[in-house]
Amino acid sequence: MAKRVVIAMSGGVDSSTAAYLLKEAGYEVVGITMDLLPSSCKIEKADSCCSLQAFPDAQDIADQLKIEYYLLDYKEEFEREVVRYFVNEYLNGQTPNPCVVCNAKVKFGLLLDKAKQLGADYLATGHYARVLKKDGRYVIEKGKDLTKDQSYFLYRLSQYQLKHLLMPLGEHKKEEVRKIAYSRGLKVYNKPESQEICFIPDNHYQEFIKKRLDKDQEPGLILDKSNKILGRHPGVAFFTIGQRKGLGIATGKPLYVLSIDSKKNVLVVGEEALLYRRELIAQEVNWIAMEKLTAEMEVMAKIRFLHKEAEAIITPILDGKVRIKFKEPQRAIACGQSVVFYQEGVITGGGVIGKEDTS
Repeated sequence: MAKRVVIAMSGGVDSSTAAYLLKEAGYEVVGITMDLLPSSCKIEKADSCCSLQAFPDAQDIADQLKIEYYLLDYKEEFEREVVRYFVNEYLNGQTPNPCVVCNAKVKFGLLLDKAKQLGADYLATGHYARVLKKDGRYVIEKGKDLTKDQSYFLYRLSQYQLKHLLMPLGEHKKEEVRKIAYSRGLKVYNKPESQEICFIPDNHYQEFIKKRLDKDQEPGLILDKSNKILGRHPGVAFFTIGQRKGLGIATGKPLYVLSIDSKKNVLVVGEEALLYRRELIAQEVNWIAMEKLTAEMEVMAKIRFLHKEAEAIITPILDGKVRIKFKEPQRAIACGQSVVFYQEGVITGGGVIGKEDTS
């Protein structure tokens, strides 16, 4: 009897091709699209998984592949678990990573629960990453296409989630996926891919936050490292570490946000050289390749998705936290972002960059 798998379908080329590959491999495939945002927030751009076009495209592909298809309403859950988190993190002076949270709590949390309710053995997605079993544990390895690798966003998944996860695109490169889609007549073969947070139109997160606030942000002071007042800002929620634009001050040299104090409502700015730090503390750490860290370990660490991995030594400290010391200083380490540890392309674990001052 064929194994039953639920595939998360966004209406894009990746999930559509993944659904095709699963069916070709002999699985009984069920497509599900999650309706995450109210219609007032839907994005018209075709390259977003939250766009108005996503639903009919996913339905068309399901019809073409002759698979079951469901559109499920997860708007309330997405608002509670992802959107509120996103806004609150900025209000607290931190830089959130909504995709990491969405994957752990919604895509591989709520949707996996639904897949099991539907009698599925697995949940599948169009991520470019691989799940393997190594030394008795399920691990996440980078996808074959390193230019599209999405393993970074999956570091918070549990062993239970990984056990029931399939990612058929992990063994393919993007150009191969488009060729497969084209050769099989999938109409989304040339659909552009999203390059931004799915629920933020044109990446204007400041405007999104403004609309979500009950009241206007309180303006505050902009200081330099010596506490000299350089100007005023419109609200800490509209800034992140390393940001240059929007400061509204002129000193004759470029200045960048070095730190954000939400309690004092203060931004500290300085020259680019001051953005570089060698150490950070990670909290809310999730280990994948091992049960826990018990001694120093050499890893390649990544402080945000588009940041190049860097050599580092990780050391366990109190309360399950980890100290990360880089061989070379890293630019714009932002509290609230995720730091992910790799060894030979396999995720060891990862955590959230904390507020501890290790500079």
